[in-house]
Amino acid sequence: MAWALRDVLRAPREAPVVVDLGYGAAPVTVLELADRLGRVRSDVRLVGIEIEPERVARGLAVADPPRVDFALGGFELPLPDGARPSVVRAFNVLRQYDESEVAGAWAQMLDRLAPGGALVEGTCDEIGRLATWVHLRRGAEGAPDPVSLTLSWRLAGLERPSVVAERLPKVFIHRNVPGEGVHELMTALDRAWARHSALAGYGARQRFVAVASDLRDAGWPVLHGPTRWRLGELTVAWEAVAPGGPPQEAERGAPQA
Repeated sequence: MAWALRDVLRAPREAPVVVDLGYGAAPVTVLELADRLGRVRSDVRLVGIEIEPERVARGLAVADPPRVDFALGGFELPLPDGARPSVVRAFNVLRQYDESEVAGAWAQMLDRLAPGGALVEGTCDEIGRLATWVHLRRGAEGAPDPVSLTLSWRLAGLERPSVVAERLPKVFIHRNVPGEGVHELMTALDRAWARHSALAGYGARQRFVAVASDLRDAGWPVLHGPTRWRLGELTVAWEAVAPGGPPQEAERGAPQA
C-alpha cells in the first residue's frame, strides 16, 4: 500500500485518513500501517474499525489520537470526526459473506471515500505468506470500479503459485473453475512455474521473475515489473480476471498444470 498508493496518500489534502477495517483480535495491523504509511506521509492518520466492542477497547488502549485511533462500526466507516478516508484496507472481512453481498459492501465503503480515494479488499493467510487483494476506486455514479487483482506469495518454499487460490477474495473464491479468467491465470502461473524449474537453483526470486515475464509475453496484462515480482507480487489488470456469469460452487484448490 505504501508503494502502490503513494500518490493517493501524497495528494494535496490535509492529513489523509487511512482505515483498517476489521483488523481483528489485536490492533497489530493498525499500528504497522501507521508506521509504514507514516514514512510516505508524515501526517497520515490511521483509524482501526471493528464491529466487536472488546476489540475496539483493546485498540483504544494503545491509541495515539489523532495519529492512531479506533472506532466501533462496519462498512459505513464511522470516523470519529466525520472525515472521509483516502484509503480503506479491508482484509479477511468479506470471506464470511455471500458472494452476492460483495458488490453492495464495496459500494458502501467506496461511497465513504474522499475524492480520488482507494479501497483495498482482500484475503491473506494467518501468517501473511499468501495474500490476494483487489484495488478499487469509485466509478461513474458511485459504482465500484475495480482496477486490478494482486497475488502475493512468500517465495521461499513455494511449491506452485496456484496455492494462492485458497486465499482469493470472496468475489473469486467460487470462480476458480474452467471458463473463468482467474482459473486461466492460475493455470498459466503453474505451467510457467513448472517450465522454469531449472531456475530453482538460482533461487525462487529468479524463477518467479521468469514466470511473470512469461505471462506478460503471453499477453496477460501484468502490471509493474521485476522490482515487484522479486517480492513475490504479481498484479494483473481487472479485465483479465473479471468474473463472468453466476457464481459456481466449486471446490477450493488449484487447477493442475
